[in-house]
Amino acid sequence: MFETLSQGFSNALEKLTKQGVLREDEISTALREVRMALLEADVTLEIIKKFIKSVGEKARGQAVTKSVTPGQQVIKIVHDELIKVLEGPGETSNALKIDNPPATILMVGLQGSGKTTTSAKLALRLQNKEKKKVLMASLDTSRPAAMEQLEILGKSNSIDTLPIVKNQSPEQITSRAMKQASLGGYDVIILDSAGRMQIDNELMSEIENIKKLSNPNETLLVADGLTGQEAVNVANAFNDRLNISGVILTRMDGDGRGGAALSMVSTIGKSIKFIGTGEKVDAIEEFHPDRIARRILGMGDIVSLVEKASETLEAEKAERSMRRFQKGLFNMNDLKNQLEQMQKMGGLKCLMGMMPGMGKLAKNIDDKSLDDSVIKRQIALIQSMTKKERLSPNLLQASRKKRIALGAGLEVSELNKLIKMHRQMSDMMKRMGKMGGKGMLKNFMQQMSGKGDGISPSMPDAQLLQRQLGSKLPTNLSGLTFKK
Repeated sequence: MFETLSQGFSNALEKLTKQGVLREDEISTALREVRMALLEADVTLEIIKKFIKSVGEKARGQAVTKSVTPGQQVIKIVHDELIKVLEGPGETSNALKIDNPPATILMVGLQGSGKTTTSAKLALRLQNKEKKKVLMASLDTSRPAAMEQLEILGKSNSIDTLPIVKNQSPEQITSRAMKQASLGGYDVIILDSAGRMQIDNELMSEIENIKKLSNPNETLLVADGLTGQEAVNVANAFNDRLNISGVILTRMDGDGRGGAALSMVSTIGKSIKFIGTGEKVDAIEEFHPDRIARRILGMGDIVSLVEKASETLEAEKAERSMRRFQKGLFNMNDLKNQLEQMQKMGGLKCLMGMMPGMGKLAKNIDDKSLDDSVIKRQIALIQSMTKKERLSPNLLQASRKKRIALGAGLEVSELNKLIKMHRQMSDMMKRMGKMGGKGMLKNFMQQMSGKGDGISPSMPDAQLLQRQLGSKLPTNLSGLTFKK
């Protein structure tokens, strides 16, 4: 997410951080590189001009030139200006207005933007995280099997869907859905409308009628983040006709540019509520301008990381693991649990993007190493071991290694990497368990399970952690290989 933009900003600002005094030519060069990064990210020209002008004026001010760390001051300016752009001039809250049941959410957008999948993602999030009783209803009578698709998504994720009745108009389905939601005691109803081009006046009139009939609490535009500036044009057209309340950007996991996110908010004055970060039905995140700005600048997003972890990590299990790790107990079963947890949280690439200090490291790692298939292969190797071997990895000698690798359909070299990683992680856990009374490990595990007192502003990044531990972090975590 935002790889191109992040790389461009990193290249532009890295030189400034090393300077004790900033000259005019250095600031001008950095701003030119920032401008190029924004252009490559497909940000609209008007927004680029305003951004560069504002940063330039503040970067040349006395607060920077007389600062002890002028480079860091410039980065703070860029960070603050990024937040302003991402917040936009209008309503900035990403909270859904669904207090009065049954609250209605109307999903609109172009064909192929991902409305149906996003409807299911949003429903699952509301159901699991906010404990809402949700009903989904498909209004798409034109696309073949569109209603069946939503029904299947509902059944596979235990979300209620409105029963399909053939030959009903979208308006009739809307009326039936509203009645069902009221009688069934639902908190939220999500109306998945058919995709339509913004230039199709007949279909746009239809969705206007549906909005009048349903009187939705939220009218959310689902837009494909990969379309760049075109997503902004689409948003403007839908907003003019429907007065949308917010935007959900999809396919942001595949968007190396991110220009749509930067351009859309400022242009239409409506907040981005959520972003889609993968194909899985739980791959959706709230859009927080400050966190996104930190990701773009390579500062990580530890708050989102902890939130994601607390959603997937069982508190009691985390507590038991913490007590074991403090005693220096870390076997292959523990490693398997950690790898599975990593999968649930979005994979290694996602996690590295959120961890402070890891953004630059990720750029130097072979993309193949960040593939989730690496984790799957490592889990397969552990599953190929006997119960005794998992509990006592020191038993893994040559003959056993060959059997395990053969059972997993992999090479012995991959097993050797896994064993080395286990050894390094085991050593690291022991060191963390011994540090500072209750220890860093206990605090970290509590944060991950959602039991801590909040996020420490001084939570260590990768380099600091290395210094504190007195040794290197696992160098081949998940079998990472570095670019030559």
